[in-house]
Amino acid sequence: MKDTTPRTSAPWTRSLATLGLFTGAAFAGGALYGSRAAKATSHDENPYAMIGQFGRVLAQIETNYVDPVDRAKLAEGAIRGMLEGLDPHSGYMSADEFSLFASETEGQFGGVGIEVESQKDELTVIAPIEGSPAERSGVQSGDHIVAVDGEDVSQTTLEKLVRKMRGAPGSHVRISVRRPSSKDLLTFDLVRQVIHVPSVASRTLDGDVGYLRLKQFQEKTHDEVLRAAAKLRAEGKGTLRGIVLDLRSNPGGLVDESAEVADEFLDAGTIYTTRHRGEIVDEVTAKGGGAFVDLPTVILVNEYSASAAELLAAALQDQKRAVVVGANTFGKGSVQTIIDLPGGAGMRLTTARYYTPSGHSVQADGIHPDVLVELNRDSAIAAIPVRHERDLEGHLAGESRTSGPTALLRPIYREPQETVSAESAPAPSASTADGSDARAVPKNPLTGKDFALRVAYETLMGRIGKGGSTPPPPQQQH
Repeated sequence: MKDTTPRTSAPWTRSLATLGLFTGAAFAGGALYGSRAAKATSHDENPYAMIGQFGRVLAQIETNYVDPVDRAKLAEGAIRGMLEGLDPHSGYMSADEFSLFASETEGQFGGVGIEVESQKDELTVIAPIEGSPAERSGVQSGDHIVAVDGEDVSQTTLEKLVRKMRGAPGSHVRISVRRPSSKDLLTFDLVRQVIHVPSVASRTLDGDVGYLRLKQFQEKTHDEVLRAAAKLRAEGKGTLRGIVLDLRSNPGGLVDESAEVADEFLDAGTIYTTRHRGEIVDEVTAKGGGAFVDLPTVILVNEYSASAAELLAAALQDQKRAVVVGANTFGKGSVQTIIDLPGGAGMRLTTARYYTPSGHSVQADGIHPDVLVELNRDSAIAAIPVRHERDLEGHLAGESRTSGPTALLRPIYREPQETVSAESAPAPSASTADGSDARAVPKNPLTGKDFALRVAYETLMGRIGKGGSTPPPPQQQH
């Protein structure tokens, strides 16, 4: 599928690998502006009047502020405020930020191969990437990073530390970690190399079912899906009866990659449309001949499935190609166009909204699963509120829902109290080696502790009518 669509950014999330990048050619509605007739504007309507006001304020600060000021820093702060005041996903990126932003969606960068996240004011290693300098040197999951090149991690932000650990291949960085099993600090002198972060993991389940986990959408995600499809068919000796497509905690990413993946499940029809100020400016449609076009499919989602992941789920749901199982998704349904600025800087500007094939706006509403799964959470997890797009300050308003599963009719599966939910553990790492987190999925999900996966697997087996029963009666059905 030709790459002609804008790319959208991911919502807020703690995980390092979910920063998201969205690129696109110019403004989605640019042609609309050029076609309008020019007309005179009054002083109040003149946009340059506020430029003069800005200049006066800048002059006052430079002349009268208590200490000398950096004019470039002041101007950059003003630009940031102007963009960030629009909505949570528009923003300004300095040259360093733009470079880091780009590397996230390319799926490779110069670094040491560690995925980290902030937990209780500590920088914790989720996992070293297989074959990376960190893994070869002995960095382990659960290590707490306390210093990077001698700088105390508690004195800076996660983003700055990430940039500090990245750098040119062949250069050195020193990290100090505290390991629960060791009394002394451990120090590792690591040599950076090009790190590739795969976005797809897969394995074959009982009943000739393929399991595909899409961790985010980055460059070549579609290619990775095709390689996974070939591997699944080879493992099943050419027989593949259905697909469980796991999009849980997928924050989005490159929307054209998401559309390419959707095309592998669809024979025809709309994948999504975008609208600028109420007018359709783009419609992406499927072609025939996809790798999974004839296979029954169940999609797993949760509250942190967002943006491009929501578009993929909605396309297959609206086209009746998949049953969506899980929780209501994040609701990030706006298009961010990436614009290059002088000096290597860039900006994200929200330029359109996404709509599903049935015409439903994803924004601030999300995708409603056909089968709702309610999971138990321990007290620590339950104390953390789930955030959706509609909870973000300044979010774009949503629209009334006009299609999709009716809440009063869809079944609800509640996890038994004695089951320990897989959701109480960290989500599978988005930067682990190919298939490594999929290997933790049991070949028969009915024997595992992941209740949502069990429901999805049984739902799929019920559809294909082989190797398993239909789903058990829900504990509550409306």
